[in-house]
Amino acid sequence: MSAEKDRELRALQAALAAEHAAVYGYGVVGGRIGKGQRTEAVAAYDAHRARRDALVREVKDLGGRPVAASAGYALPFPVPDAAAAVRLAAELEDRVAGVYADLVRAAGGVRRALAAEALREAAVRAVRWRGESVAFPGLAERAGTAPPSAAPTA
Repeated sequence: MSAEKDRELRALQAALAAEHAAVYGYGVVGGRIGKGQRTEAVAAYDAHRARRDALVREVKDLGGRPVAASAGYALPFPVPDAAAAVRLAAELEDRVAGVYADLVRAAGGVRRALAAEALREAAVRAVRWRGESVAFPGLAERAGTAPPSAAPTA
């Protein structure tokens, strides 16, 4: 495998791991979120499941063995109520945006376009959850956070 393809496969695997973690994290969000935001949480959960499934196919298409989901993930902070669930949802989206920014850098062609779309979607969801945005979604978050594999905050 060429170095370029290997780099792309590693970035795809990181995105897949982040999506596994986001799906887990949204399970927590869904259990704590207020009724008024439940529809938005379910939509985000479904979007991450769909991205996860697409990434499994992409990894296989490149000849890789898709990284499996962990049985559980450490949350970045306690989530005892709806307010904390909203913070967790925003954090999940920030971290997912970060790994998609990495995939944009590593991929080309259609994969790059799909990664850019996934980054945009995560950034929009983060803004909805948080109520504000950052200048460069997926990049600013990388400066002050742990690696995506460290928590379900993909």
